[in-house]
Amino acid sequence: MSIKLKTVILECWDIPQLVSFYTSLLHWPVVYELETFVGIHSKEDEMGIAFQYDENYVPPTWPTRPGQQQMMAHLDFAVADERELKEAVEKAIILGAKIADEQYGGEEWITMQDPAGHPFCFVVWNH
Repeated sequence: MSIKLKTVILECWDIPQLVSFYTSLLHWPVVYELETFVGIHSKEDEMGIAFQYDENYVPPTWPTRPGQQQMMAHLDFAVADERELKEAVEKAIILGAKIADEQYGGEEWITMQDPAGHPFCFVVWNH
């Protein structure tokens, strides 16, 4: 038996906003689309991110704080070096993300938040 992670699903109240952000950031095409659910996938390894509408969505707090909406998961995106890290951060900001107020990863790891508030990281990963 072979089990692979295929898709990570992010809840949100504005699917077009997140589809625009992540397709522009990653250059992944939309592969599945309903009014309340849209999926994008990489061409190389078929990993995907999907966006599911939730009218009661509450953005997570980063870092977590007692009594506030907790982060359920976050995404890590690999970049090759510090130059690509800087470029990725700049591109994400232009597309509507923000750098998280608190950082824990040193100079090779930047935590950000997408337009819906989901945390994600760019990590220098040269393995």
